[in-house]
Amino acid sequence: MKKRWKKILPFFKNNRKYFIAIVPSLIIGALVFLTLLDNVRTDTYDIQRFAVSEETIRSPITIENKQETDQRIREAVNAVPDRYSISEEVTEERLNYVNEIFDAVLTIIAEHDEGALEEVYEEEAVELRALLSEEIRSEISEDVLISLLQQPEEDLEEAGAVFSESLESVLEQGIRAENIQSGITNIERDLAYSEMNEGLQEDLMELAEFAVVENAFFDYEATAQEKKDAATLVDPVVIRAGETIVREGQTITNEIYEQLELVGVLSQEGNIYPILALGFLAAIIAYFFGMECLQIAKDKKWNLLPIVAVSLLSALAIFVMKIQSYFFDQSNALYLVTPIAAIAILLKVLIGDRSAVRLSILYAILAAFMFNSYIAGMLHVEAAIYFLFSQLAAIVLMKKLSERLVILKTAIGLILIHSAVIILFLFLSFEKYTWFDVFLYLGLGIVAACLSAILAIGLLPLFESFLGILTDMKLLQLSNPNQPLLKRLLVEAPGTYHHSVMVANISETACEAVGANGLLARVGAYYHDIGKTVRPAFFIENQMPNKNPHDKLPPKESADIIIRHTTDGANLLKAHKMPKEIIDIAKQHHSNSLVQFFYMKAKELNSETEEADFRYPGPKPETKETAIVCICDSVEPAVRSLQEPTPETIDSIVSSIINGKISDGQLDNSPLTLKELKIIQHTVCDSLKGIFHSRIQYPKKEGDK
Repeated sequence: MKKRWKKILPFFKNNRKYFIAIVPSLIIGALVFLTLLDNVRTDTYDIQRFAVSEETIRSPITIENKQETDQRIREAVNAVPDRYSISEEVTEERLNYVNEIFDAVLTIIAEHDEGALEEVYEEEAVELRALLSEEIRSEISEDVLISLLQQPEEDLEEAGAVFSESLESVLEQGIRAENIQSGITNIERDLAYSEMNEGLQEDLMELAEFAVVENAFFDYEATAQEKKDAATLVDPVVIRAGETIVREGQTITNEIYEQLELVGVLSQEGNIYPILALGFLAAIIAYFFGMECLQIAKDKKWNLLPIVAVSLLSALAIFVMKIQSYFFDQSNALYLVTPIAAIAILLKVLIGDRSAVRLSILYAILAAFMFNSYIAGMLHVEAAIYFLFSQLAAIVLMKKLSERLVILKTAIGLILIHSAVIILFLFLSFEKYTWFDVFLYLGLGIVAACLSAILAIGLLPLFESFLGILTDMKLLQLSNPNQPLLKRLLVEAPGTYHHSVMVANISETACEAVGANGLLARVGAYYHDIGKTVRPAFFIENQMPNKNPHDKLPPKESADIIIRHTTDGANLLKAHKMPKEIIDIAKQHHSNSLVQFFYMKAKELNSETEEADFRYPGPKPETKETAIVCICDSVEPAVRSLQEPTPETIDSIVSSIINGKISDGQLDNSPLTLKELKIIQHTVCDSLKGIFHSRIQYPKKEGDK
């Protein structure tokens, strides 16, 4: 067993940085799985037909009711009437027969005068029949033809026009075998409304029985296509996830029972697939969370505290959403009051913008699952969109905490964003909302914005205190001149205090020029020489004229006192529980530079003097802010010592000091690039030129000495 541990422990030590990310990701993944288990798991019920439901049951899935769909298709197909095609040949044929009859009758009448015709109707009828087609002769009786020959020519012409028009109208509508008589009746009606005599009407009625025949025949292809189109137009009957199948107290009919069986809530066999899908989702969330923790760990120099903060905030976000989901259902919109923006604000302040944005996206995805009313298969997209906009707005609106009204501005901005998103949801909804509902939802959004701001301010000091994470708010507190260490520095070492303020101003400007934390550099510069308060008189800026205690000490002892102010300062800051970043600036602001004055003095006394004995112990600056304070701490007293500082001399001194630190390797561990060092050099020179500018020599009055 001991041998196994000896093999395992080195592995853990060598891969410690990866376990910093793996352990929190596993915890968050497990937390996601456990909290969402109820949201994806389908409940089953032991229900009998025709019983009374004891609770409201909703569909956990979206599924097509094929039986109901097939029934509707059958109804639609059966409702399609048979299609008939009208034969234009038959229509034209019957019209031609009628025209032929009237043309022949009028021709016979025109060939004989009226008197002669009255005596020979039978002979002329024979002549008329000879002119007509065989089908007409076989269908039309001789009495009808004689009767037509006896009618006045004008009446026949008018009757022919009316009859032909009526016949054409009837035939164009289509005459099937079963409605021939109705077609004849329609012609009778048209003739009845005309002004022709009754005898002529009777003749034409017999003619209608001949002319009206079947001309509409069953069209199998058109009927089949029509039925097919009708079946295609039937929408599938779909039971959607979240749809209420049976309400509490409602009798479970056979149809309802079949729907419950279809959606699977009567099956006592648990569905494993949603659980597997949830496990896959939890693994994805854990992976991205782990990648984010790994990136944060790299950015924070493998400091464990930011990872703990991110994990706690993520767990808090999950718990807040879970608790809120218990009070949420489809009949209310209580998810709107969730103060999720507070988590985004804390992430931005404690960790940074990029991490806050990426984690906000993960929380929004979780919200879609969390607020699904515990209906498996549903996603609450509105909640996800609302949470995403709320968090992103908080990240964008939350500026530097150095501004007094930043929280108020953030709260007002969140109120506007929440209101805009809520109104957008209402406008896009098909449901009708009353003004009371509109104001209620807007009120929930306003409450969420205010709660987010209040919770962010309330929780921030807790994270600062318990996790030791340095924020802008903490830095502002440390920059207060009434802070005990700064008051001590001002009283016991006023020269050092003035020097620290000058270095702070220059360092902040230089940091902002290269994108570093200017506020951290300023506050760190305030405290960087706090160790000089242990022996203030041994530092030249605090000495009275002609009183230098180093004159009575050997060079090595003097150098040790000077060098010791970095460790004394670090110890003082630790005793006052100052943040690690401030302690690092106090400890590293001289890097491993050489106390050259006392080294040269000792060298004159002893040529074998070791240079290493006169160097600061370091360590070398490891951050941009510490490196910039290191540069400015050397530059400020050098320029201040000039009798007549000119822009040229300032540029020369700053350039030589920075180049000297580079060549001496004092900035090797800092992340500053050569380009950034060039920017810092120009920025520091501009600041120093503004401070140590040339002054006008005012003329003396007469009599002044």
